[in-house]
Amino acid sequence: MTTTMTGPEIVEAIHTVLRDHLDNRHLDRFGPEARLNEDLYLDSVLMMELFLQLELSFGLEAPDELITSRDLATVADVAGLFAGTHPTEAAAEPSPGIPPGNVSPGSVHSEEYQDLKIHCVVSCLCDALKRAGIDHRPFYFGVWDAGFDVGADQVLRYHSSGVSHDFFCDWYRRLYGAEVRQWYDHARSKADNLAHLTDLVERRPDSLSIMAMIDLFHLPERENKFNQNPFPHYLMLESGSDPAVYRVRDPDFRWEGEIARDRIANAFLQPSVAGGYLFDRRDLRPARPTDVAAYFDACFLPDVNPLTAAVRGILAAHVEGADGLSTAGLSHALRELPVFAIRKYAYEHGFAFFWRALRLPDDRFLVHCDEIEALFQGFKTLHYAILRLAQTGDVGLAPDLFDRLDRLDRMETALKGALATVFRQWQAVAVPAPALSEVA
Repeated sequence: MTTTMTGPEIVEAIHTVLRDHLDNRHLDRFGPEARLNEDLYLDSVLMMELFLQLELSFGLEAPDELITSRDLATVADVAGLFAGTHPTEAAAEPSPGIPPGNVSPGSVHSEEYQDLKIHCVVSCLCDALKRAGIDHRPFYFGVWDAGFDVGADQVLRYHSSGVSHDFFCDWYRRLYGAEVRQWYDHARSKADNLAHLTDLVERRPDSLSIMAMIDLFHLPERENKFNQNPFPHYLMLESGSDPAVYRVRDPDFRWEGEIARDRIANAFLQPSVAGGYLFDRRDLRPARPTDVAAYFDACFLPDVNPLTAAVRGILAAHVEGADGLSTAGLSHALRELPVFAIRKYAYEHGFAFFWRALRLPDDRFLVHCDEIEALFQGFKTLHYAILRLAQTGDVGLAPDLFDRLDRLDRMETALKGALATVFRQWQAVAVPAPALSEVA
């Protein structure tokens, strides 16, 4: 039964949920204008749990626009949507002007076209390409179905010993000419690897890019605050203005600044992380069309969608009680689903690359962007529905979840079909006929 509450009552209910259910430790900053991420440290998963507890404990039904909204910044915004009002839209930023060639701002053909940041390893590698003026979009072909791990415990993970980045490293060399070498030695101690990292950074020539895996949870001073613990993440490191600091580049979160070396060392030494790569930007070159075509073929899975298949298997195992599992475990088992859902935006880079190369009109591209957005939001609402099942234990909710997965499967397969069509158009123009057999 849906309950009617005033805005101030909903604000108080939010405080109660944060205190009693989520054990939030930042309530000294709580109030209607408290920022959800910056002040209360609520990430996307905790926001879902907040909405669900407001529904289950206070009878406040979460509208779809609440689950999918990108405009929620403060406690008052959340209360407003539950109360039936909407956050005030931010004023649009001034247009930077019409790009050369009279291309409209926001067009896929504009150089101001919005970039995507959805995979930390790929973002670090692509940042070097962008700095060199090389089109990085094709490299995202490998992201929409990028690898993950489902262990014997039926938990979905983006980082584990079973997840390798070798595929990306090998193709980076073939596409762009630079060898991505792993400097981190898993046979050596953490302390030895930290000493090696320190030496690499201190002796680094200007053209060398050094990537290090750290646990971002242990850098709370970062502008982007997350409650995911652990939070394995790749950064790029250089010497800072002072020997006691590193210059840090985080392309995935569009952040750059200086952080104390001892803070980076602490995040690097955490048992949750172990990894590092380096490459020389002097070796970079634009990708050849034949290699781009081969990479697309190597990445493209037209008849299977690994993420929906994995979620379906995990859901079935918990609903059926396999190996002692229960629906209560679904919150943990699929906690990282949002990490994988956001990777579906990589399809936008795929369409954008071919659209730009073929000079196709914007209107159909924007239709595909809407379809990609619908796919992402579908995973988001699916996640919320899974959390409801986990909290309530009502297995009668399971058939709807499997139906949602079937719809997401059909949506993604249709997107892949459209992408394959434009790929073949591009291939016919960009890849010389004698080279087609080599690509195949």
